[in-house]
Amino acid sequence: MEKKYVKDSRVVKTSIVLPPDTNQHGTLFGGKLMSYIDDVAALSATRHARMPVVTASTDSVDFLHPINPTDSVCVESFVISTGTSSMEVFVKVISEGLYTGERKIAATAFLTFVALDENKKPVPVPGVIPETEEEKKLHERAAQRAQMRKMRREESKRLAEFLTTKKPWE
Repeated sequence: MEKKYVKDSRVVKTSIVLPPDTNQHGTLFGGKLMSYIDDVAALSATRHARMPVVTASTDSVDFLHPINPTDSVCVESFVISTGTSSMEVFVKVISEGLYTGERKIAATAFLTFVALDENKKPVPVPGVIPETEEEKKLHERAAQRAQMRKMRREESKRLAEFLTTKKPWE
């Protein structure tokens, strides 16, 4: 399977922050931003695999700066590394003061998606070719993140064995 350039999976969504999108602090609601993040990441993964995908994990969402109603929010994603059927997608969120033009990295996230065939079974995906310094830097640490993800998943499985599914009122 031929590798694809990282840039071929790049997706950018820009939105204005409206009053219904804000929390009690008057900044963009984190859940709204997380929805944007999953949306663009899924598009990047689908664009890379050219197959249906499913979110396997959200490794991290780090909120670095609040996003205000006078800002636009630009959510950019791209596939940064791949496994056999999995794709690690990096997402960066840039806030831009609409009146000042000041831009900040407001959040970053790593998500993993798996490509699925018509029977919802994992299928192989192409590798990636990073080109820019940003892409190369993110790509070179992918194996470390994958190892951490594997350890976290095993811990989640152990925890799930301990947890109950009983209704709280029973």
